[in-house]
Amino acid sequence: MMRGVARAWTVVALAACARAAHPAHEGAGMAAPRAPAASAPVLVTQRSGTTALLQAVSVVDARTVWVSGHQGTWARTLDGGATWETGRVPGADTLQFRDVQAMSADTALLLGAGNGDLSRIYRTTDGGRHWSLRWVNDEPRAFFDCFAFWDARRGLAFSDAVDGAQMVLATTDGGVRWERIPPASLPAALPDEGSFAASGTCVATAGEGDAWIGLGNTSAARVLRTRDGGRSWSASVVPVASGTAAGIASVIFRDTLHGVALGGEIGKPVGRGDYVARTADGGRTWSVGGRPTFAGAVYGAAYVPGAPTPTIVAVGPGGMDLSTDDGGHWARLDTLAYWSVGFASPAAGWAVGPGGRIVKVVLAGASASASR
Repeated sequence: MMRGVARAWTVVALAACARAAHPAHEGAGMAAPRAPAASAPVLVTQRSGTTALLQAVSVVDARTVWVSGHQGTWARTLDGGATWETGRVPGADTLQFRDVQAMSADTALLLGAGNGDLSRIYRTTDGGRHWSLRWVNDEPRAFFDCFAFWDARRGLAFSDAVDGAQMVLATTDGGVRWERIPPASLPAALPDEGSFAASGTCVATAGEGDAWIGLGNTSAARVLRTRDGGRSWSASVVPVASGTAAGIASVIFRDTLHGVALGGEIGKPVGRGDYVARTADGGRTWSVGGRPTFAGAVYGAAYVPGAPTPTIVAVGPGGMDLSTDDGGHWARLDTLAYWSVGFASPAAGWAVGPGGRIVKVVLAGASASASR
């Protein structure tokens, strides 16, 4: 998240913790929820084993999911969320792991977000029993927000700009080593430009070398894009609310052409406006999308693999929404506060948020009514 905005997240979270009914917890000794009608989405609260604010989700498959959050916290399930194993990285209790990237049940990376050396990357290859520190930020004014991978070896990490230069790191060995992409390869930053470490979704990858980074906190919301694995970049202006503490918090793509940028006015928990934009040409041009039903900014979003139409779930402190038309229209799923969401299929998604919240989202057979 951008410097100077950090305290706003806690305020927004407390202001937005509305309550909604959920089926019973999954887990040993708990009754399974009754099967609903095929068209009704189902939200099932799961026992995370932590009360930390959870901010990121990485779904490997319908059974294997990793999440991460504050107080050096990570959690993993190998059974679709019936049980969760939770831990803290030794020596990292004060870090905020605002992003997680899982390669398998055993291998995952955590991105700590913060100024200076609070931004760091840890890696495990044994399911969280041991963590190795793979990178520490040595630029005091940098604040790393998100990372994303094309495959198990190649990935990117992004920081707010420093001295007018964008900061992007690259790895080609699964996160063991990281090197900065030459600033000359990237468009110059606008004044105070950066991103939001809200959900681990401000960087997206697709195909063999396409990637996008959502930006804000300045005069125009923009997306940086590359088609060659990060060797060269260009920028496009996106019609999403812009200005101080406003812009793009999440950028998602279902292929190399079709994607959605989401965000809004982070400092306005009840704000409403043009918070969603869509592209069909790989991010070169963008048009305004539909307005989510919940108030406040969108923090995170995810496409739903295997859905019959281009389906997206978007979340924020104001709630959770569903779109079945690539972000054109939205319908309410929940009023609880969430930070991030991810899916393996329409029948297997997970959303996370304050107080250790993990909710399984089942959309199989569901459709959303149109709303603007």
